[in-house]
Amino acid sequence: MSIDLKTAKAAMEKSLEHLRGLFSKMRVGRASTAMVEDIKVPAYGSQMSVKELAALSIPDARTIAIQPWDKGVMADIERAILAANIGLTPINDGKLVRINLPSLTEERRKEFVKEIKKEGEDSKVSIRNVRRDFMELIKKSKEKGTISEDEQRRTQDELQKITDSLITEVDKAVDSKSKEVMSI
Repeated sequence: MSIDLKTAKAAMEKSLEHLRGLFSKMRVGRASTAMVEDIKVPAYGSQMSVKELAALSIPDARTIAIQPWDKGVMADIERAILAANIGLTPINDGKLVRINLPSLTEERRKEFVKEIKKEGEDSKVSIRNVRRDFMELIKKSKEKGTISEDEQRRTQDELQKITDSLITEVDKAVDSKSKEVMSI
């Protein structure tokens, strides 16, 4: 019996994807529909996301435009964005809900970089936790006699290579997002 490293890699990649998802939703001075598309709006008797109720667009670098397919939910979308407490103020002009992003101060950018680094560290911890769990599984398999010592070592080395490559990916994502924030 060999340990399935694909499962370990998939679990580690989930952590990286979560990090990338967080970074795409971060409000860092440049408009992105990801900032608002998943906000839940009470409409038609259930909770629906903004992207299910409206067309989202970015007319310029600092504006998000939300055009509801049904004008009756416009006020609901506006209230949901305010209630989401993400620091954005929607403006309803009767046809569109516009969100203008304020420019960032140097101090605020540095705060964002700290937050980015913290999220990166959390992601690395999550990846290392998966590695630890699988290392324990490998040791138990060796103790039970289901794998040989050579196979144990080879599997542990392979697991470490996967871990190292994903941590490098996390570092690249953190560096890229930090540079983006500081250059806006």
